[in-house]
Amino acid sequence: MTIREIDLKKQDTDLLISLFKNIIRLRKFEDKVYQLFLKGELPGTIHQYQGQEAVAVGVCSVLEKNDWITSTHRPHGHAIAKGVTMRDAMAELYGKETGCCKGKGGSMHLGDPAVGMVPAIAIVAGGISIVTGIGLAFKMKKTKQVAACFFGEGATNEGAFHEGLNMASYQKLPIIYVCENNIYGASTSYNKTTLVEDVAERVKSYGMRSVIVDGMNVVEVYLAAKAAKESILNGEGPILIEAKTYRFAGHSRGDAKKYRTKEEEEYWKNLDPIERMKDSLFDNNLLDNESYAVILKNIQEEIDDAVLFAQQSNFPPIEDAFIDAYASEMKSPREVQL
Repeated sequence: MTIREIDLKKQDTDLLISLFKNIIRLRKFEDKVYQLFLKGELPGTIHQYQGQEAVAVGVCSVLEKNDWITSTHRPHGHAIAKGVTMRDAMAELYGKETGCCKGKGGSMHLGDPAVGMVPAIAIVAGGISIVTGIGLAFKMKKTKQVAACFFGEGATNEGAFHEGLNMASYQKLPIIYVCENNIYGASTSYNKTTLVEDVAERVKSYGMRSVIVDGMNVVEVYLAAKAAKESILNGEGPILIEAKTYRFAGHSRGDAKKYRTKEEEEYWKNLDPIERMKDSLFDNNLLDNESYAVILKNIQEEIDDAVLFAQQSNFPPIEDAFIDAYASEMKSPREVQL
């Protein structure tokens, strides 16, 4: 799909530029995080998102602030796409008290309820159970909210995937399940663990609708997510979007990617969502060198500001270790606000 398939009205041009800016924001943020990690400035480990930016941006661009998402151990892109500021995200990676989780979550638990994101869940398929509960709450409250759940293809062999999707389908819950099929569960190829080629095919056993999209094309993901949300709000029940994508980085920073071939990596590099969209925008005269340079400059300034903010922020005091660890007052389910 090319951007020519959108009617290029003024608002569509603005949309396309916005999508383009946001996939660059995610890429540049991750590239900076990689540099900082190698310098030893960030504690713990990191699981990076380079290559998959079109999925997070495409889906989150159709969601409202009061729509919720759940994420994985690879959450940086999801968090920023949903509205977590670069300042809040970077401070969290530094472990500072100004971070979105007050420095207690770190890389694998980015998130902020204020923007409609449950702090990321690093357990494979863990977010599927949570989002199914969120969807049930939306249904019971009769709101017009939608929940989206990001997970990898490896999660589809976990029990939570089948239990969650079966319940969501039967209950017609307002959920978009987003499978980021990047081929590998850590270092194991999906086709070495599962005979069914497409995740989208598997969910039919639960009577759930599904669609396969090019996860390296932000416009295609956006259009699929927009149609999915509209159908859900029309009462048609949940849907699974399988985005065929690829992570350019290894599974985590200790991954040398020896299980991949150079030919495979080159094939996917040629599908880089940023370069493809840049070419399309230039071809359609929606972007030129001057405006592109301004975009890059503004994003770099945003990242530099986030790093400085994080570096100058304080670490949380020791006493904070006891805050949020225990519930001081239990609330009934009706008092919990989603």
